[in-house]
Amino acid sequence: MNQTCQYVTSSLELHLFFARIMKEHALFLEAGFTPVNASLAQEAERLKVEFEALLLWAVRLEDHGIIRCKVLRSGEIITEFTARAEQQTQRLTGIAISKEITQLETALTCGKDTDPKPEFVREIRGLNQKALRLVDSLIRFKERIIANVDSCRMFTMNYPLLIKHILREAKLYQSYLVQLESGKPADDRFMRQTEQFWNRIMMEHALFIRGLLDPTEEALIKASNDFAKDYAKLLEVSSARNELANRNTAEASLRETLQFRDFKAAGAKGILNCEVQSIILPLLADHVLREANHYIRLLSK
Repeated sequence: MNQTCQYVTSSLELHLFFARIMKEHALFLEAGFTPVNASLAQEAERLKVEFEALLLWAVRLEDHGIIRCKVLRSGEIITEFTARAEQQTQRLTGIAISKEITQLETALTCGKDTDPKPEFVREIRGLNQKALRLVDSLIRFKERIIANVDSCRMFTMNYPLLIKHILREAKLYQSYLVQLESGKPADDRFMRQTEQFWNRIMMEHALFIRGLLDPTEEALIKASNDFAKDYAKLLEVSSARNELANRNTAEASLRETLQFRDFKAAGAKGILNCEVQSIILPLLADHVLREANHYIRLLSK
């Protein structure tokens, strides 16, 4: 794959995963605000709508079938639960969610060998520049919320750690975009840092799930806590700087994340079918499942 094809493919793959993640972050923030912060809820709604437009733009560009099949089939773009999770979340929160995007994504194709025309490359560059501006706005919004929460000037139904968690994800998206626009490929050191990043994300997912389950869900709480402990151990080992330790940790991370993915999938199904008692939005359950699928693909390289 030549450099231009790599740029186009990597850009679309990035947005199909991260633009959806970002729009859902805005939704989760909006759902967590109380009436006294109605203006912040409106700002979150605006950001959600703008990221929906960005994602729709990427989906329509991907109608060319350029992305790699392993990305399309990984479950990181949408899962079998996404459409239902969106429908239920809209019904439960009253927050509008575009159904068109998920419908279009179910029909995406992949693996077509094309030579992008200059005007198509220019449109991809425009997409990336728009994404950089939007993610910068979302980062500043999240930082403002964190500052208010940490200083006890604001109450939100979202954990302070969750807001910091989604801020780190936005900054990762931003760093990938900057890399793409500078033409620099990710090196091995960067990928090792990515592994540490996602192990921390997975650990925090386990902690959030544990804390959002109803106290009567004792077995699920214990399982979540066990996953959190396992990822904490992986983070400790991956801090070692020798190559063998990093390689062994990657294999262990993959095994752990495959198990955690199955746990999340069962949880998403249970929440959608009203079989799990929790305060977890259906779309949040699907969201963390997609992130596990994304990480599994990265580890499977």
